Amino acid sequence: NTKNAKSSKSKSTSASTYQYTSTMTKLSLALSAVLVGSASAFSMTMKAETGATFRRDFLQKGAAIATAVAIPAAANAYAVPDLLYPFEALEPFIDAPTMKIHHDKHHATYVANINKATEGKDEVDILELQLNALEAGPAVRNNGGGHYNHAFFWDEMAPPDQAAKSKVSADLEKAINKSFGSLDEMKAAFEARAAPGALFGSGWVWICVSGDELKLVGTPNQDNPLMKGVTDDVMFPILGLDVWEHAYYLKYQNRRPEYISNWWNVVNWDKVSENFAYVTEKKAGVPVRG
Repeated sequence: NTKNAKSSKSKSTSASTYQYTSTMTKLSLALSAVLVGSASAFSMTMKAETGATFRRDFLQKGAAIATAVAIPAAANAYAVPDLLYPFEALEPFIDAPTMKIHHDKHHATYVANINKATEGKDEVDILELQLNALEAGPAVRNNGGGHYNHAFFWDEMAPPDQAAKSKVSADLEKAINKSFGSLDEMKAAFEARAAPGALFGSGWVWICVSGDELKLVGTPNQDNPLMKGVTDDVMFPILGLDVWEHAYYLKYQNRRPEYISNWWNVVNWDKVSENFAYVTEKKAGVPVRG
């Protein structure tokens, strides 16, 4: 009887173990099937062991994986666009550490905050968000502006050797000559407007299309001329410079004018000309990535 009882108990234990192992295998396969269809490939290996620890760990990991797969990204999640060039590409005029911190930290903070401010709301392109940003409140104004301005800024620059080969289009040159006299005169006016005495504290300086002419505009903080109420009329930027200290302080410290004059060495005039052509044709702001 004792032998029969032990045998019966052994068979019961074996059956339970087999059933448990089979269940775990099915769960593993089911999770793997879900994960294969996700955007990122995932590989999970499990140690063949039984007991409370394994069951607990498996269930915890399985629940975490299933939750991660089940939660979709926010529909209106803005993103920091990758640079079109390496961080060090704008050397020696803009240093790599500044570019990395500026892009990965400062811009990323604006993106995180605008996503938080617009959570649960209808998706709106970041360009469209600019027009009524002042009415939308400080969170949208500061962070939505910060995201648009930086995305615009990255793409108008290029490595010095590429920037040196870029050209001002004939149409843009004609507009510059009409509004400022010459490219050199426009640069001089721009540098004067961006100087600390002219634009106190943090902000941006822009060349904008306004009607049939170009205008030079300075804006505080993360405001831009696309925002209704920032300037007398909404204008469409084709060129913009960030004069916040985080854009230059590691290399230039308090020498903002030196940063501004050196910046021309990385301006991609091909892109600025494209911006001008787009704005004059569409009568709208330049779309940005992210």
